[in-house]
Amino acid sequence: MAPTPSSEAQGPNGPFSDADEAVAPVTPHSTSDASEAAEDPDILEDNEIVEEDEGDGEDLLGDAMEEDYKAIPELDVYDDVDMDNQEYDDMDVDTRLRVEAKLARRDREKAKREGRLPAALMEDDDDEEESRRKRRRRERQQQRAEAAADGTLEPQDEDDEYYSLEDYKGPVRQWLALERTQREVKRRFRKFLTDFQDAQGRVVYAEKIKSMCADNRQSLEISYTHLTQKVPILAIWVADAPAELLKLFDEVAWRVVLEAFENYDQVHNEVHVRINDLPISDSLRELRQVHLNALIKVSGVVTRRTGVFPQLKMVRFDCTKCGSSIGPLFQSTQQELRPGSCPECQSKGPFSINMEHTVYRNYQKITLQETPGSVPPGRVPRHKEVILLADLIDCARPGDEVEITGIYTNRFDASLNVKHGFPVFSTVIEANYVRRKGDMELTELTDEEKREIREMAQDPRIAERVIESIAPSIYGETHIKTALAMAMFGGESKDVNGKHRIRGDINCLLLGDPGVAKSQFLKYVEKTFHRTVYTTGKGASAVGLTAAVHKDPITREWTLEGGALVLADKGICLIDEFDKMNDQDRTSIHEAMEQQSISISKAGIVTTLQARCSVIAAANPVKGRYDAQMTFQENVDLTDPILSRFDILCVVRDEVDPTRDEQLAAFVVNSHMRSHPEHKAEDDAGLLAAGIRAEKKDLIPQQLLKKYILYARQYVRPKLADVDENKIAKFYAELRRESMGSGGVPMAVRHIESLIRMSEAHARIHLRDHVRDDDVDAAITVMLESFIQSQKYSVGRALRRKFQGYITKKKDHNELLFYLLQRMVRERSQYLQMVRSLEDVPPEVEIDKEDFETEARNMDIHDVSVFYEAELFRKTFTINSEKKVIVKHF
Repeated sequence: MAPTPSSEAQGPNGPFSDADEAVAPVTPHSTSDASEAAEDPDILEDNEIVEEDEGDGEDLLGDAMEEDYKAIPELDVYDDVDMDNQEYDDMDVDTRLRVEAKLARRDREKAKREGRLPAALMEDDDDEEESRRKRRRRERQQQRAEAAADGTLEPQDEDDEYYSLEDYKGPVRQWLALERTQREVKRRFRKFLTDFQDAQGRVVYAEKIKSMCADNRQSLEISYTHLTQKVPILAIWVADAPAELLKLFDEVAWRVVLEAFENYDQVHNEVHVRINDLPISDSLRELRQVHLNALIKVSGVVTRRTGVFPQLKMVRFDCTKCGSSIGPLFQSTQQELRPGSCPECQSKGPFSINMEHTVYRNYQKITLQETPGSVPPGRVPRHKEVILLADLIDCARPGDEVEITGIYTNRFDASLNVKHGFPVFSTVIEANYVRRKGDMELTELTDEEKREIREMAQDPRIAERVIESIAPSIYGETHIKTALAMAMFGGESKDVNGKHRIRGDINCLLLGDPGVAKSQFLKYVEKTFHRTVYTTGKGASAVGLTAAVHKDPITREWTLEGGALVLADKGICLIDEFDKMNDQDRTSIHEAMEQQSISISKAGIVTTLQARCSVIAAANPVKGRYDAQMTFQENVDLTDPILSRFDILCVVRDEVDPTRDEQLAAFVVNSHMRSHPEHKAEDDAGLLAAGIRAEKKDLIPQQLLKKYILYARQYVRPKLADVDENKIAKFYAELRRESMGSGGVPMAVRHIESLIRMSEAHARIHLRDHVRDDDVDAAITVMLESFIQSQKYSVGRALRRKFQGYITKKKDHNELLFYLLQRMVRERSQYLQMVRSLEDVPPEVEIDKEDFETEARNMDIHDVSVFYEAELFRKTFTINSEKKVIVKHF
């Protein structure tokens, strides 16, 4: 450093000498090269060229050159930590481009942080990278379009850069608000839709999208279990922040649909992702603050449903002062958004809705109530409002038992605040997915189960097995079980030219002594059938059975609320203690039991409600016990109009029979022993022998029986064809003549239709499309048994002898079948002798088993299994199961 000038050497103007004072002030703008060169000899002018002497430099090829390459063992060692000896596979072009783009982006960001690269150049590089990315995206979209034409969806990446969602920090909703997070969520969900495969290797959601578009639907159902397996983080987030995530899912699903079906926007303008199979189910009374804004699954019964209202989705406003358009404003379900001021004239309004550019969506509200079986003892059922939007409207009706997956959210309610004096919010459920109980069981029928059901129907004894499997915990009562089986399977309804409708549902009345399991039969039907409504005579009024009129709390208008018969539409209405009902209440269900409709004319509302259901009622005799010495009308306090509407009457008497009572007691004891929670299979040795003999061995499991009934009602439509009409006409004429003088239940024309309905129900049990003569015989047996049971004891015995020809029981066809088989063997033996030129009878003759059973069916014998087990068959014939032939040895 140069020494600082002393104070003596300084002039009066500062640290400059007097010679310096004559020099003009130097400024950056006035300084020239010449003046600088004059002052400092080291500064050169532009026109001066200096030739530097480079000197001799260093000789790299001298004598000591080899010294530089001499081995030094202590230094010629490489650190294994920094060495990568791993072998890598060759990368494809797309992977290499992705890696190079990621490395280039890293180098640019590092250079920018260190200040070595201007930000402007960084922006240019980003633009170039973005253009390359868009170009590659267009190429992949073109490849996907070509793949979609073949019916497959190829995966596509939204972004080349991998972004970890698992390392999020802070609340999920704030993390989802970031654009980068949303891009990664969309990328992963798109990959899930296009890549997920089931155990068979099928691309599940590509097929679901194709099926959805083929049916012109808007809902794409996503299994929560599949989402958990493929993208666990999205499964967690959709449960914690469903409102934010479902919007992103809808966008991705819509883009995937448009890529596969580019013209689908002409059918719908959006699709909705529906989450099903949520593993955890909550009760309505267990919903708390922790469930707010989360995805929940609840179940219950729909008790009320409003009409469909238009709700603002995207609205535009017009300023009435300047006429400018404001918007669009996207409305939420929480509150209505309105402009504060006009951006053109700055006025505060008023504003009018632009109807042409405003988009609406469907809005409906239903009331969900706890199912009766889930309510704790002594408690009142809880209920909750459920909001249905878009294509979910009218997916459930009053009386349906549904399972709802939705968002549990809160709403500001001014009336509650006024009532309580402090801020209180009402809670509702915004439905995302709705599934009815009947639909649940139908959708649970797999192809394997359908095949098993069809194989079961091939058994000639399937009707007997079904009847024996009805209420297996109740001993005996075959007639009642047959009636319940026919009521659950049902007949086929007819609509005559759209003017007159003939019901296909079968009504049953159980009448008998106390303690014969009448109520237990009704409870069994309630648990087994997919749609039932259970009520009692004392607890049901005319309004409760038909319909009630009340004011809607939302619109304040008079609306109808369906009763038990309306709620049981396309199901079964179970009425216990039928005799305890008032005559006026019983009269109100006359129309519902025959025409299956309820006409209403109240409070200015004139309409007709559908009540297409079977009615199964249980009643007690007037004196408590049934008196066989009295007529049916004297035993029960019911009028003829109501009795004639029942297709089957079952009279149950508690008669003393020592043998039957012993078997019944043993059966009940064994049932209690088996039902104990700690019962084991090895404990069966202690069961009573009499009870074991009373048990049926060939029962159908109850879950399979439920599915069998569902399958039969869904897919089987039996028709009347090639039946003995003269037999039906003759039987009805004789039965009507006897009913006029016996004092029993009067027979009417309705009973002919009842006979046809029961024939169709019996054919449906066998899963047949046509009614055969044996179906008619079974229906005649049930009706005749019902008629005879309603007579006095002496009259009933006489009628049973008179109608013995109509009562079909297990006939012994063994002799006839043995004669048929012998004839077929003789014809086969003669044929073999002629072909082989044999003089003697061949040692054995084989008859095709299928040919024999076909000949038996031509003789109206459809069950030959009893003949195969008979001693008459075993003495002479054997069955070769491998060849499926019957062998006769000589």
